[in-house]
Amino acid sequence: MTETRVGAIVVTGAAGGIGAAVVERLRGAGHTVIALDATADPTTDVTRFDVTERAQWEHVARVAGSEGGVSGLVNCAGITRRARLGEVTERDMLDAYSVNVVGPTIGMQALRPVFLRGASVVNVGSIAALTAHYPVAYTSSKWALRGLTHTAALELGPDGIRVNIVHPGFIDTPMTASAPPAFRDTSIDETSLGRAGSAVEVAAVIEFLLSPAAGYVTGSEITVDGGATSHGGVKSISDALAAHSPATSVSL
Repeated sequence: MTETRVGAIVVTGAAGGIGAAVVERLRGAGHTVIALDATADPTTDVTRFDVTERAQWEHVARVAGSEGGVSGLVNCAGITRRARLGEVTERDMLDAYSVNVVGPTIGMQALRPVFLRGASVVNVGSIAALTAHYPVAYTSSKWALRGLTHTAALELGPDGIRVNIVHPGFIDTPMTASAPPAFRDTSIDETSLGRAGSAVEVAAVIEFLLSPAAGYVTGSEITVDGGATSHGGVKSISDALAAHSPATSVSL
């Protein structure tokens, strides 16, 4: 973005990873950013915030409304629960849905009265929302976020408000750093570009969706995954065949 738009941009999950990269990029372009995070360091300008608390969202709406309104919302806050189907608990499911789905829902409800015409909402999903992935609470919550995105795009479109979702692949962030090494290695093996992505690369796509350049883009899903989902899981098969029969042409 090369010009400053009227109104603030609200970013959740702003203290680290993709959220922090979004905040840095937007502020560097001259935007007013309200940065929110559940684990905010009091020495920073990120406000401690619980996305599941309606009263806190309503407070943000009042503050932003008094200062000119909101031109963008980035729902980046998210949590993972890695239990598989046989071990997942009700608490795992509720926790994942509360942050990953209910939080963005309340955010759009609370900010709707102060959204400026032309405002943009960007939800941060995951390639787990496009495939069958083993952590069932996280995966199903991200699939639900896709549905929320499309429904909100339909509902808010008449007000000139756009709603889109970005699906990061394996991105180097504190969340992915907590995963087992085998998860990282295998994820990169399944990525066509053969490397992990960076938070800055995801932030660049989010910045585009917030900008007037994406003024006719709504209800869309954009992957930022290095090609991980484009092959539908065939990369492992392709690589295995190439390794064992490099001179043989095999059609599937």
